[in-house]
Amino acid sequence: MKMKNIVFFFLSLCCFFCSSCVDEEQYADNPNGNFEALWKIMDEHYCFFGYKGIDWNEVHERYAKQMDNNMTETQMFEVFANMLSELKDGHVNMYASFDVARNWSWHENYPSNYSDSLINRYFGTDYKIAGSLRYRVFDDNIGYVRCPTFESAMGAGNLDDMFISLAMCNGLIIDVRDNSGGMISSAEQLAARFTNKPLLVGYMRHKTGKGHEDFSGYDEQILKPGKGVRWQKNVVVITNRSVYSAANEFVKYMRCCPNVKVVGDRTGGGAGMPFSSELPNGWSVRFSACPIYDKDKQLTEFGIEPDYKADLHDLDFLGGRDTMIEFARRLLR
Repeated sequence: MKMKNIVFFFLSLCCFFCSSCVDEEQYADNPNGNFEALWKIMDEHYCFFGYKGIDWNEVHERYAKQMDNNMTETQMFEVFANMLSELKDGHVNMYASFDVARNWSWHENYPSNYSDSLINRYFGTDYKIAGSLRYRVFDDNIGYVRCPTFESAMGAGNLDDMFISLAMCNGLIIDVRDNSGGMISSAEQLAARFTNKPLLVGYMRHKTGKGHEDFSGYDEQILKPGKGVRWQKNVVVITNRSVYSAANEFVKYMRCCPNVKVVGDRTGGGAGMPFSSELPNGWSVRFSACPIYDKDKQLTEFGIEPDYKADLHDLDFLGGRDTMIEFARRLLR
């Protein structure tokens, strides 16, 4: 399947809700009925049980013992949230009117490797804006682009203006640290400006049955060259563990483009296309349903390793320097 045919399905990679829903059999609207409905939804549709080595039947046995039809909604929510956290998946969420269950383990136990105050120091007041992007030229003639989100469309005109402004630069840094995703179409729009020919950047599979390993064959993801101004020189992409979902896909795309290196920490991952369903009591649940792979058919659910490992050092921070930006500048020089 070509990328343009699957863009629609990716639009919600990091949104809180997904319009795709899974039809489920009827369960009683009480704590035990809602528990069984939630467990069954995940059992039949979640896509990473085998990859993560999760015994979902054992999870059922353990958490079913905590259920009681006399428990409050708050108590029920806590049990459900704890059960879902066993999946260690940032795309797995449950939404009630009073709370949202979420899992942030993909970045919680890692260094942040990012500072807003340092970024603002590097930008100063001499920068330009292209949609959600900020960019400027450093005094060593290296271009710097800060990309904090893919939640909105890039805009072809915005990208053309930016690349024309940066055309004289000897190299380019794209900083996607703390970018938790958004629309895959925006990630594709930006990445498409770094290739002059169609590139195989990965694959996607779909669930075909209720079994944990019931999947379709591998559908190709093809990144096509952007129609506007394209970048032809060296590029460094800076990452940290809070690069997730559509931003993780962007890093995957960029690694397939010529003259691109990745610097920083392993990305956070998030390589499952999310679907959604509803429990008998009206709570909605979102989950990873379709696994996404890199060009070597390797899952990126747990992140993508950089070409060069770099961390933000305390001494540099105290001196007003961003270790990772400075590493990227030296690499480009």
